[in-house]
Amino acid sequence: MDGNPVCEIALIGFGEVGGIFGQDFTAAGFGVSTFDILFDREPSRTTTRAKAASAGVRACDSLDRAVVGADLVISAVTASSAVDAARSAAPFLSAGQCYLDINSVSPDTKRKIARMVDETPALFVEAAVMAPVSPQRLKVPMLLGGSGAQTAAALLQAIGMNVKPVSDRVGVASAIKMCRSIIIKGLEAITVESMLTARRYGAEKQVLESLAATYPGMGWDGALPDYLISRVAEHGKRRAAEMREAAQTVADAGLEPLTALATARRQDWLAQAIAEFSLAVPKGVNFAWQELADAIAEATLPQEKSSAGAKL
Repeated sequence: MDGNPVCEIALIGFGEVGGIFGQDFTAAGFGVSTFDILFDREPSRTTTRAKAASAGVRACDSLDRAVVGADLVISAVTASSAVDAARSAAPFLSAGQCYLDINSVSPDTKRKIARMVDETPALFVEAAVMAPVSPQRLKVPMLLGGSGAQTAAALLQAIGMNVKPVSDRVGVASAIKMCRSIIIKGLEAITVESMLTARRYGAEKQVLESLAATYPGMGWDGALPDYLISRVAEHGKRRAAEMREAAQTVADAGLEPLTALATARRQDWLAQAIAEFSLAVPKGVNFAWQELADAIAEATLPQEKSSAGAKL
């Protein structure tokens, strides 16, 4: 980025985050193009392209058509696809462009991506998204890292993003996010495990009362259990992938990632249970963790009685 205002934005990936950013950027008057591998796959092709059209975003048939000519390229793919996305985009990056990687990956993975982009004329900036994108949308807080973080921050703030540079070294921002995620997503996972177990013993009321007494103000006697479990119910697969990146972060620091890996397993477990038993999971204020716990118990208990290998 050379100091000129951003007017063209390319989104690599048009999932939840890409869809929200694309809609907000077009509403702000920016030209937005996107490429997603789902554009070429059935049955998601039609719905994903329709989603882009309704947001006013140009859906491209190839990655190069989305990237070439953009001032800002935002990579918003799954954690497992972040490196491949950068590798695929690199041949099409040019001088004056900023490649902003907002994916939830380990510091070492961010540095690997940075090395790929650094071989091009474009500027690489890492971003760590520090809260759920919805409902804050473009205003979701992000930490930036890399030699161009300061320069990019001013330009990203000018287009409505809530960013803060934290280091000129790639990896620091991601380390902050990964270490925080061990706590946040770990709390979600242990809440799933505790509450579903307590529900089967008919002890959830007393457990929650005890937690509320021990940690007053957290909301254990209010909306907190619903919120924590709903995050796993809605995004367990993606959050499990992030926790495996957190585990890699721990391992790269020379520690054994016992908690991070266990969190990933529990997050994955709930996502798989919902998919396996085709459970309907209401969102927002309609979500009730007790209903989900009962639905899983109803689906799994007959199997558990006939198979000692089935586990909660």
